[in-house]
Amino acid sequence: MSSKRILVTGGFGYVGSRLTPHLLELGHHVRVIDLLLYTDAGVAALRKMPGYSEWSSRFELVQSDIRDAEAVKAALKDIDVVIHLAAISNDPTGEIDEALTRQVNFDAVGLLLALAREAGVQRFINASSSSVFGARGESEIDERLEPAPLTFYSKYKMLAEWLVTAASSKDFCTVNIRPATICGTSPRQRFDLTVNKLTADAITKRVITVHGGNQRRPNVGMTDMINLYGLLVDIDAAVINGRTFNFGFENHKVIEIAKLIQGELSDLPVEIKVTETLDQRDYHISSKKILEALHYQPVSSISHEVATLRAALEAGQFPDIDAPEHYNMKFMELARNPSAYNFFSR
Repeated sequence: MSSKRILVTGGFGYVGSRLTPHLLELGHHVRVIDLLLYTDAGVAALRKMPGYSEWSSRFELVQSDIRDAEAVKAALKDIDVVIHLAAISNDPTGEIDEALTRQVNFDAVGLLLALAREAGVQRFINASSSSVFGARGESEIDERLEPAPLTFYSKYKMLAEWLVTAASSKDFCTVNIRPATICGTSPRQRFDLTVNKLTADAITKRVITVHGGNQRRPNVGMTDMINLYGLLVDIDAAVINGRTFNFGFENHKVIEIAKLIQGELSDLPVEIKVTETLDQRDYHISSKKILEALHYQPVSSISHEVATLRAALEAGQFPDIDAPEHYNMKFMELARNPSAYNFFSR
């Protein structure tokens, strides 16, 4: 593995706060562009890590907006690989303002791709979402099935995939990854994700409240997520260029996830309560393609991530699971900004 110069957009969000130190540990030079909308917890945690004294010479932070063409152009200087994580995320947050969601999740992707190619970047790894499939009745959803997004978030994630695929060329390797719902710990912790929320409630409140329960929700562990991005930096471009991959290995109904968590915490008196829901998102993804093409073998599981989250909670790492900063929709404050689109209107 050779050392690369990597730009991570959103490098101190939920996934980014785990990915950035992982890439530094692998020996890469990492530049992060991030507005730090959800506090600076990821940066603070990085600077406290034992390896930071050695990593610091290979790390840069650009606190800026990915819709700002000049900031993006400067951030891309001398970069080999872009890992694009920054987004208005998740489905409920994306519903607040469609124009804002489009600006960040679609317009800014076009801007990044155009400027990355201009800057001589060799590889562009795009974080999409398995939610592009919406509510589907098929028993196994693979990449050949046409997306049917139900929300603004998933709609613009789907459209951005086309930009990424269309931009691929012999000298510019691009790939879309569609993660299932991610679970696990991060310095920028989220408790608005299914496994994380149910686990936190079980540990701190001794009750798991399930809304609906029969919706199928694929999940993937944080450990697998950051491992995959690390592998994609170096894998032969011919294997991934212009392709799209699902990424999630455990497909369960929400009620099944609740019972799994209850079983993992069997020493605690945890009750499951079921309520009604209007959220109809339902899908069961197949990740056979990435298993065969990349020979990726999962190293994590829901059970593993539940155990890790329990240890973090019991150690007092997240003293208030209901704090707004752990919930994207409660905490995010971002205004519309058409500057990414303005770049195309020159």
